[in-house]
Amino acid sequence: MSVVITCVCGPDIAPFVDDLAGLRMRVFRDFPYLYDGTRDYERHYIETYARSPESLFVLALDGDRVVGVSTGVPLRDESEAFKAPFLARGMDPESVFYFGESVLLAGYRGRGTGVAFFNEREAYAQRLGRFRYTAFCAVERPADHPLRPAGYEPLDAFWTRRGYCRHPEFQSVYRWKDIDQPAESDHVMTFWMKDWRACNPS
Repeated sequence: MSVVITCVCGPDIAPFVDDLAGLRMRVFRDFPYLYDGTRDYERHYIETYARSPESLFVLALDGDRVVGVSTGVPLRDESEAFKAPFLARGMDPESVFYFGESVLLAGYRGRGTGVAFFNEREAYAQRLGRFRYTAFCAVERPADHPLRPAGYEPLDAFWTRRGYCRHPEFQSVYRWKDIDQPAESDHVMTFWMKDWRACNPS
């Protein structure tokens, strides 16, 4: 199971949309997202990124099979819900490159693909040359959640090692249906950010 990393931008993702929709639905069913999604919603979500000429899709391929994807887009091209926490605190969305998600099938984890996903997105944002911040958000789940697997380890330490800081003052609420619930409910998402000016002071 060898993985090849390749990158495509904007509308060039069109041949992969169905594959990515299925991949997101499969991976996000796991803890901590527990997401019971629909293919139509996933296509719509991916098309938001495809409409941005500066969006990035980092694909992990095993032959012709898409086994993982990591996305990014200038925050100005994201939905209003993602921009709102920044606007509320006087931050210009033009200064932020937003990382949408990283999803990878379980059998391909632990081989450095997650690191490659971050490396590719960060390098791309830096090549664009106008972003002070890279940022993403993660769902909040209680430590005693009944569907939390034994031995589950959050990715906080990995993100911190990469220079990202958790910002609990930057939060949004998104709705989706959990796999163990009869209807949609609200979920708090907390943003993590990396200040590249602090990393590379001039």
